[in-house]
Amino acid sequence: MTRHFLFAALLLVAVFCGVTPAADFPPVSELKPQAGLPDPLVMLSGQKVQSREQWEKERRPELKALFQHYMYGYLPPKPSKVFEDGESWSEAGLATFMDGKVDISECAITTPELLRMKRQIHVLLILPHKRSGAVPVFVGMNFCGNHAVVEHPKVCVPERWVYKFCAGVENDRATEKGRGGQKDVWNVDYIVQRGYGLATFYSGDIDPDTKEFTDGIEPAFWKSKTDEPGPDDTATIAAWAWGYSRVVDWLIERRSQQIDRRRICAVGHSRNGKTTLLASAMDERIALAIPHQAGCGGTGPSRTADTRAESVKRINAAFPHWFCGEFKKFGDHTELLPFDQNCLVALCAPRPVLFTNAEEDLWANPDGQFDVLKAASPVYEFLGAQGLSSQTLPELNRLMNSRLGYFIRPGKHEMNRDDWKVFLDFADAQLKGKD
Repeated sequence: MTRHFLFAALLLVAVFCGVTPAADFPPVSELKPQAGLPDPLVMLSGQKVQSREQWEKERRPELKALFQHYMYGYLPPKPSKVFEDGESWSEAGLATFMDGKVDISECAITTPELLRMKRQIHVLLILPHKRSGAVPVFVGMNFCGNHAVVEHPKVCVPERWVYKFCAGVENDRATEKGRGGQKDVWNVDYIVQRGYGLATFYSGDIDPDTKEFTDGIEPAFWKSKTDEPGPDDTATIAAWAWGYSRVVDWLIERRSQQIDRRRICAVGHSRNGKTTLLASAMDERIALAIPHQAGCGGTGPSRTADTRAESVKRINAAFPHWFCGEFKKFGDHTELLPFDQNCLVALCAPRPVLFTNAEEDLWANPDGQFDVLKAASPVYEFLGAQGLSSQTLPELNRLMNSRLGYFIRPGKHEMNRDDWKVFLDFADAQLKGKD
């Protein structure tokens, strides 16, 4: 019995038992080289997927396991419960804040595992004050802390490490000076004006973005309780993606009368965009994904000959904590990867996904990202949904508003108000009339 056949058999048993198997995948040196983007509809064994049932019961679970084993590390399991812990507050239509047009609240949520680590995820929820019913909501992880998203005196200032590029940071810690420092990034007034809500949380509540392996939640989920992760243990991007899902848990379980659970959208910029795509691939409750300028390790192909774009070798050297140990082995041999990022997009099918880019942001490989979408489109079509509406790159400032969408604008690596117009236009078109 071959290793591949044995894994397929274990996978089927696991699917029907409702558990995820421990991967019995070959070592990197034994993987079959593939020069181009691998076909998501071909199993690791080489067998072609023949039906939707086979895709759902065999290939999707296999791809999820492959990405976790060879790239991101294993996502922590879903906790037994997500509950509110500590201080929370809310203000409805306060005239002194955004002219009374929003309801704003903040809550600290946790899980049994996080509670043992004395950790909480602070979730800032902003909704239109005037609403006829439940509203669609964007879930997004922020770089600088919730206090930077809006200029409001009650919003929590992080007590852990914060990026030095954030406004008001002193000695790697946030201060009151940073309040509203990223309001032009999140554009909450515009989101609310368009009829959407925003649920945002700080990445450092889950794991500070440093090369240190033990300052986040990951060690609680490593298979061996040591100071270093094993080859496929949870890494930072996987931990952040787990955080997205915990916020979704909280929204559905505790805010179901306020938010439309059928229209939960995930959004993130750069490394947070990488996380957005992974979270959306792994959590089908996310109805729409917008990984903005996510590049290598997210929306950009690992296989690239474009020397202007970030490579697997470079990203692993600069950010070794983002990915698991197995992924480091592909730095000079990306052709051995049994998947590429088109397969991660395929895991989102048939849900809408939008890649957004900037003309000057060649490091994120905008052209290669379009190739990723083209290589994922056959899965959407296989499942009876529209993929890309065209095989040709759209002109600047023209949104390709198909189920797999693409947009590129002039400018650089940033998230701004013009980007939010595109995000919201795409969400309006793709979520309209959703059951």
